[in-house]
Amino acid sequence: MTLEERLDLPYPAVVCGHICLDVIPTLYDRQAGVDAILVPGKLIDIGPAMLSTGGAVSNTGLALHRLGVPARLMGKVGDDRFGEAIVDIVRGHGAELADGMIVAAGEASSYTIVISPPGVDRIFLHCTGANDTFEAADVREELLREAGLFHFGYPPLMRRMRADGGAELAALLAKAKAAGVTVSLDLAKPDPDAEAGRADWRAILSRALPGVDLFLPSFEEILFMLRRETYDAWAASGGSSDLLPYATEALLSELADELLGMGAAVVALKLGEYGLYMKTCDSAERLASAGRYAPRDAAAWTSRELYAPCFEVHVAGTTGAGDCTIAGLLTGWMLGLAPEEALLGAVGTGACNVERPDAVSGVPPWAAVQRRIAAGWAQRPPKLAAFRRASADGAGASVWRGPGDAGVETFSEREGV
Repeated sequence: MTLEERLDLPYPAVVCGHICLDVIPTLYDRQAGVDAILVPGKLIDIGPAMLSTGGAVSNTGLALHRLGVPARLMGKVGDDRFGEAIVDIVRGHGAELADGMIVAAGEASSYTIVISPPGVDRIFLHCTGANDTFEAADVREELLREAGLFHFGYPPLMRRMRADGGAELAALLAKAKAAGVTVSLDLAKPDPDAEAGRADWRAILSRALPGVDLFLPSFEEILFMLRRETYDAWAASGGSSDLLPYATEALLSELADELLGMGAAVVALKLGEYGLYMKTCDSAERLASAGRYAPRDAAAWTSRELYAPCFEVHVAGTTGAGDCTIAGLLTGWMLGLAPEEALLGAVGTGACNVERPDAVSGVPPWAAVQRRIAAGWAQRPPKLAAFRRASADGAGASVWRGPGDAGVETFSEREGV
């Protein structure tokens, strides 16, 4: 990242939450089946292991950094060798990135063994480690006073955050909000058979979302949390956890309305290969109170319902795609862009990410994403048929307006962004 590529933003973003060390051994083509690898008493010849950081702190934080946003990463690790590796990897991307990292004496760092045989879905052996003890008191006041945006990711994978009906999560978000920052929140889908999967997530979110300006879960995560019976029925009937084909306009609007009613100002639901859906509250005053990076034109963000399909790319891997899409949306928000432009920047960033197999190396500087969009980057066909195109002549990239969108169509006067 050169000085010229850094964005002119007055405050840094603090990215907080779940972080871990991914240990990824190289498995050879001849080891195509899990049954051929996980054999008791058998010695398996494998190749070198790659070490990388994973989790929301790493993926979203490093993506923001690569886009040019001044960022600080705030994850919790133990004072062990894995913790040292996590901090060293973060610092390798930029010395200032590790300023907010928390090292807890006597605790174990989180790690994941990623078993990825050729042609077979990956298996993750995960230790949550120090993420489970993360609490509001771990967040340093001075970083919040200096920050413009506070993004928290993956609380379902952090035991302390979901305990006692989400009391600690609500306290943390309220603490950030009181410091004057813009607050955003991302989720992860809990293991349905684990303690996190049995938590009352509607109650937890009702408690947390009054302190959240931008709420950024995936469709499947929020369907699991708010419509568990529906989620289970669809997963059983389809024999798969891929429920994106069920994401209709009416259901997305209904879920978003419930979340806005809980207190969030902006709800954006990630739709994987289908793109990004967003709905905003009907109060310009609520949006204007969204911290140091509140929108310059709150009215432009009021009562909006928009959808941006994905851009056409050759997919090399989807690791970190949702986290990088979030990074793109947050960047557009911090830059004070119109909601249409922010959405396109989000799906553009996510598309760049999936062109590489790892979590963040495909993310270029923000200006490069914008140039690619402006050059006529083709989009996938939209999934939401009831939405209407928001650009007048078809030139450039498009967002689509939902039935509930009350915005004035100024985006159509541009030829892309």
